[in-house]
Amino acid sequence: MKEILLKYLTRFTTLSEKERQAIVEEIVTEEYKKGTILLRQGDVPTKCYFVLKGCVRQYSIDDTGKEVTSQFYTEEQTIVNLGQRKLDQSSPYFLACLEDCTLVVGNLDTVSDMFNKYAQLETMSRKMLEENLGEIQDEFASFIASTPEERYKTVLQKRPHLLDRVPQHQLASYLGMTPESLSRIKKRVSFDK
Repeated sequence: MKEILLKYLTRFTTLSEKERQAIVEEIVTEEYKKGTILLRQGDVPTKCYFVLKGCVRQYSIDDTGKEVTSQFYTEEQTIVNLGQRKLDQSSPYFLACLEDCTLVVGNLDTVSDMFNKYAQLETMSRKMLEENLGEIQDEFASFIASTPEERYKTVLQKRPHLLDRVPQHQLASYLGMTPESLSRIKKRVSFDK
């Protein structure tokens, strides 16, 4: 698992091998069982995560009690809850492990200490965040402009592993449709092949 971290440190920094090894040794990794809630909607986030193995679902519960899935984080994706921009800093989302997960865990209160110790970590974090935000912007623009069938085909093309890892009702919510509509689209798309 540490190789994944080393890959990112090499990709986004010019740290020496010795510095990269020291950072990897300091970074905390935790294992979480399927079903673990990492963050509850309304709580103030204290941690950020990087997925080494597993799948984490981001969702909220609306005023009617309906769960709305907004993201799935899988291997080599960063999970940062930017609730700090709100006055009360509460999270608008839940984060839940859909599988057994191995995650890098960063404490938001002490992350600046690591940045001070290794200045390039802050640059790396910013570059990773910019990359993630760019992907999210592209996904959102595509989502708005596409039909439900096109959204499903995009997942088939870009994130096919989700189909086997995520319950259909959660995938349907993520795609902005009912489970029944997703089922019909899946049949139609597989028939067209």
